[in-house]
Amino acid sequence: MKRKIEIVILSDTHLGTFGCHAKELLSYLRSIEPEMLILNGDFIDIWQFSKIYFPKSHLAVIHEVMKMALSGTKVYYITGNHDDMLRKFSDFSSGNIHLRDKLVLQMKGEKYWIFHGDVFDVSIKHTKWLAKMGANGYGLLILLNRLVNRFRRGLGMSRMSFAGKIKSSIKKAVKYVDDFETTAINLAFENNYDYVVCGHIHKPVIKQETKNNKTLTYMNSGDWMENLTTLEYNFNKWVIYKYDDLDYQKINRRLRIRENDEFEIEPSLYSKVTDFKNIHRI
Repeated sequence: MKRKIEIVILSDTHLGTFGCHAKELLSYLRSIEPEMLILNGDFIDIWQFSKIYFPKSHLAVIHEVMKMALSGTKVYYITGNHDDMLRKFSDFSSGNIHLRDKLVLQMKGEKYWIFHGDVFDVSIKHTKWLAKMGANGYGLLILLNRLVNRFRRGLGMSRMSFAGKIKSSIKKAVKYVDDFETTAINLAFENNYDYVVCGHIHKPVIKQETKNNKTLTYMNSGDWMENLTTLEYNFNKWVIYKYDDLDYQKINRRLRIRENDEFEIEPSLYSKVTDFKNIHRI
């Protein structure tokens, strides 16, 4: 039985790259029934997109999201830096699918500011080629990390994150993350938001800051390359969900995607979700 959730926010899945954990993400998506799904940037990695690498499991993730939209889930696709080409089509909507650069929600008297966060990244704005090189190197590191984690799981050990360890040990990387969070929080205070929600830096967190007797909550959904996390809202509470293979083996083995699984894609589904004649420019 699927878990019913009011809101799910996930980001930085980077579909189309070797580092994406698409099978794990598909297992997660098939286990939930959200009222609203917010894809907060870098859902499809257009920077590293290649015709020779887009596995069925990656396509199946997109298929699952579209099935959710058909079933009544309101889906917001917020653009990030790795899918910034879609920004020329911002404010496009079709059925339950909405393409946006940012999202402002009013919920239970509180104001949410949701965006990817790359607007704070000077390296992307002025040296995009350098940022792309860094993305390629990061992808290779994640791929190596995946191979090591398979070996660790075989020994009954938990996952570990190379990228996380490297970032936490380099002062410049730590400062970058701190500066990113501080900038997002300060701007949210200035604009009278109660919550600010980002992705981009691949660091899942929920924390509160107080300034001038006003409390603001900063949240980051993490990623599906090294952390495998999302933000979930249910029963008036936000939590960070972290994927664990054991959850799917113990609770319902049918939800777990195996290495040799075939992924059936229903071609007619895409014509049901949206009229491609109206968005042929994409």
